[in-house]
Amino acid sequence: MTIAIIALVVATVTVTSISSYVLIRRATISTSQRELAGEARAISKTFSNRAGLTRALFNKDLKFVTSAGNFTSVQFVLLAPDGTISAPLASGLSPAQINPVALLAGRQVTSHTPALLAYSAVPTPLQSATDGTPVLVVTRQIHNLVNGVRYFGLIGLGAVLAAALVAAALARRFTRPVVAAVATTRRIASGDLDAKVPVGDRPDPEFAQLADSINSMGASLARARDQERQFLLSVSHELRTPLTSIRGYADAVLDGATDDPQAAAAIISTESRRLERLVQDLLDLARLDADRFTFELRTVDAALVAAQVVDGFQPRAAELGITLSMAPGSDQPCLVTSDSDRLGQVVANLVENASSFAVGQVVVGLSGGPGRPVLWVDDDGPGIPSDRLTRVFDRHFTTDRDTGPRRGSGLGLAIVAELVAAMGARVHAESPVGPGRTPGTRMVVELLAPRSTVSTSGPEIRGSTEIS
Repeated sequence: MTIAIIALVVATVTVTSISSYVLIRRATISTSQRELAGEARAISKTFSNRAGLTRALFNKDLKFVTSAGNFTSVQFVLLAPDGTISAPLASGLSPAQINPVALLAGRQVTSHTPALLAYSAVPTPLQSATDGTPVLVVTRQIHNLVNGVRYFGLIGLGAVLAAALVAAALARRFTRPVVAAVATTRRIASGDLDAKVPVGDRPDPEFAQLADSINSMGASLARARDQERQFLLSVSHELRTPLTSIRGYADAVLDGATDDPQAAAAIISTESRRLERLVQDLLDLARLDADRFTFELRTVDAALVAAQVVDGFQPRAAELGITLSMAPGSDQPCLVTSDSDRLGQVVANLVENASSFAVGQVVVGLSGGPGRPVLWVDDDGPGIPSDRLTRVFDRHFTTDRDTGPRRGSGLGLAIVAELVAAMGARVHAESPVGPGRTPGTRMVVELLAPRSTVSTSGPEIRGSTEIS
């Protein structure tokens, strides 16, 4: 930046100096020639056909005019009809330069030489001249313009020095926060996610935004790291519990330390299925992240899908000692645009999550009224604090309610959120469910209406597609 600013100033001063020199030179030459032409005419008029003018008086007056007018030279020469001049011209002028043809025609000739010698030649009738045309030739040396160029050079040098100081100050001001940002990002890249970009008392808005963005990025990465650790600890715990049970009962059966091998085998089978569900949940999340889930969106009956899930979960509900049922009126057809299998997976995960915390019952309901069709799953468990309702679908966030036999993997709601978003639907949690009731929790899925009634402002629905 410093070099660029100095180079710009140098180029500007150079161009300005050269342009000014050219313009001043042309103006000075033009002004000198114009003044010299006027003075030559005045001198010519003074000497023209002057009566009683002797040679001594003529020479005296010519010398006086030369000194008084600050001329380089003032002389009379006799121009013959053939264009020749009777005497050498002063100051090194050549006959061709004063244009004898124009002078014989009675015209005044004014110009300058490359050495900046301005001259003016004027035909001047004299009584004593009878064998040619007397011509008054007046010359003046134009002042050298180098001093002006030096003046511009001094000004330019001062401007360059000032530009260098300003550029250095600006460079320090601009690079200091950038260097701090680079240092902080390097610390973050090396694993120090607590590193922050310092923000001064009066920062420039752009650098303040940069610092805030980097600091926010570091904070987000730190949160993601903590959530990942929490997630891994949770998954590790979920994996260890069924594996411990399976290994313990298997060893007991092998060692003959159990009196009821069939009961031990049943526990091993139950824990194996639990472990299988956990692994399947992890695989589902990985496939969702890799955009490898396919969806065939078409018109399906959400009531039929929900009823099938409820029927399939009845044995599990009986095992847990809770009642699983459909809400009154939810057996009526409710047409939606969805993938039947994925919608069934969403309902199953919501029912399994609700059954993990329900005290006595889980209710699945549907509403196909105006607007989006809605599917909900209620449980009568302890509920969810209001400050955690927006985070229950985060795969890295788990919350243990105060009571309730939690038996899920802790990943079901994260899968629900991913599947629902991929199908263009919405999901949220409500707690408590309603006034005058036990706290409970309601998971609400806002589905898409059938294609013929889908709002134009909603997501575009295609056929079989990959998540993108």
